[in-house]
Order: sequence, then C-alpha cells, then structure tokens
Amino acid sequence: MSSVWDDLDLLLDSPSSLTVNSAARGTIKEKPGFNPGEDAAALRKAMEGIGTTEKTLVDILTQRSNAQRQLICKAYQDATGRTLCDDLEGDTRGDFEDILVALIAPPARFDCQEFTRAIKGAGTNESVLIELFASRSNHQIKAMCDAYLAETGRALVHDLKSEVSGDFEKTLLILAEGKRAESTNVDVAKAKEDAKILYEAGEKKWGTDESKFIEVLCHRSVPQLRQTLVEYKSLSGKTLQESIEREMSGRLEDILVAIVKCVKSVPAYLAELLHKSMKGAGTTESTLTRIVVSRSEVDLQDIKAEYKKLFGTSLYSDIESETSGDFRQTLLKICGEDGK
Repeated sequence: MSSVWDDLDLLLDSPSSLTVNSAARGTIKEKPGFNPGEDAAALRKAMEGIGTTEKTLVDILTQRSNAQRQLICKAYQDATGRTLCDDLEGDTRGDFEDILVALIAPPARFDCQEFTRAIKGAGTNESVLIELFASRSNHQIKAMCDAYLAETGRALVHDLKSEVSGDFEKTLLILAEGKRAESTNVDVAKAKEDAKILYEAGEKKWGTDESKFIEVLCHRSVPQLRQTLVEYKSLSGKTLQESIEREMSGRLEDILVAIVKCVKSVPAYLAELLHKSMKGAGTTESTLTRIVVSRSEVDLQDIKAEYKKLFGTSLYSDIESETSGDFRQTLLKICGEDGK
C-alpha cells in the first residue's frame, strides 16, 4: 500500500492540486444554455405537492457548476420567497439531504461548514481538520477563513485554538494562516540543507525535534518540498514519510504524514480517504460527501485515476456497491463513470 508513496521518480514534474492555477480537473462543468429560472421552477415543481421527485433534484443539482447553482438559488428565492436550502432540508432526509445542501453551498462556505461540524459537539473530529488543512491550497484556506469570519464574527484560528493542543495545534495553526510559500522556483541547495536538518532532527538523534519538521513542512512551497523529499531519501535511504511514521505518534504523526502525502499528490491522498470511508467498518457517508462534492470542480478526475491505480477498482463501482438509494445516485452522477 505504501509503495505509491515511496516512488519519488516522477514527483518533481507532476502537477499539484495545491499550487495556484492548477488546471481544473473536475467532473462537473458549466452547463451550456443554462437557464436559472427554468431550473428553479423545475426544482420547485419537484418538491411541491405530495412526494418529491428526487430524480429532478439530482439531475439538476449534479449537472450544473457551483456558480450556476448560486444563480439557481437566487432565482428560486426570487420566485418563492423561500431559500432553496430550507426547502431541500424540508423535503429530503439523511445523507441525501446532506449532499444536496452541500452542492448548493459555495465552496468556501462548504469548507467552513465542515470545519464547524468538526469542532462542534462532543469531541473534536481531528481527522476532518487534518484533511481540510493538509489538502487545501492557500487560496482555499483563506476563503474558508473569510467565510468563517463572515458567518460567526470570529476568527477561525481563534476557535481552532480552543479545540486542539500541543504540536498538533501548532501545525494546524500555521496551516490555517494559508501562508505556505508559493514560488515555483526550486533551490536545490536549500532542499539538501532542509533534508539534512530533518535527518538530524529525527533519525539521527535520540528523541525527535518535532519543531524542525513542523517548520519545514508547513512553510516551504510544494515544488521545494518535493525536492526536499527526494534529497531526504538519497541522504537517509528512507522516505521522509517512513521516518515520520517511525519517529512520531498520535495526531502529530497523522498530520505530518498527511502533509507529505498531499505534497506528493492530493488526489492520491483523497483517494485513500475515500477508500477508507467505504472499506472500513461501515461506510462514512460524511467523508464521501465532503470529498466528492468539494473536489467535483477541482481534481475529481485525478482522484478517480489514482483510486484505480491504488486499489484496482473504480471509485464509481465502489460507490455503487457501498451506498444506496438517492444518496448513491447523487454521488454516482457527480463522480461520472470511468472514461466519461
């Protein structure tokens, strides 16, 4: 399983979902000839009267871009005096309701809602926090923080501080600033130096100096870190991921490994999470919804390709066998069959 993470040969030239201007590799595109008023009327009709025509809801909301869905929401409210979100929540239930409501949220607000859900209630869902902050670009993190401030009147980092502690907190707070370097230039000498610093802070000494790992992994640009991973392996004979897994434990290990994986490939990292969400004990529907919806216009095509490479089955067929009902139909429509 870890072999995909050990192979650094093509790393330096492969694209990254974390860098600005990465070409959209989503499965959902803008619909040509789009008419928000017509769509709003069709949605209204599908929910009025006895029973809801779920197929109409799925067909419209999964075959329009997020920007188009915002125009549908506006047309719907203008025509009915009610929000589409309220009506969907009144007419649908469970995971199906959750995924439809997720589809009509602007991306930054959806991330913000997922963050809120992760820190609210009994206990903090650290794995969601790790996924959100390790897999999002600076731009996406800043947009999520802006949405949080607009919604709550508080800074996201302020509320994050009260939920986590120690080196795990330190790492999350640096990522939440959205200040990772964005230069595409690689300084090979600096990468060698960082690799040596990490080697001496971990493998080479008795006890690990975690702060060095946090400093390098949270601040350097993606191209710079990729070079550092290559230099680290040639220096130590191990991958940095293997060293982190040997030297650390708990949530700090989890987040640093997630950062390293995302530096290599966000789609492969998310493909792993999707697989785990379906193949663990019971299906974690919230993870399926979050990843499939949030990546549907970013890199879901790449996630599908990585999923097949990693697990030998298609994401589409696993969703088909592990979920059911209207929730399944919605996921499948967003995902799209392989080759489409």
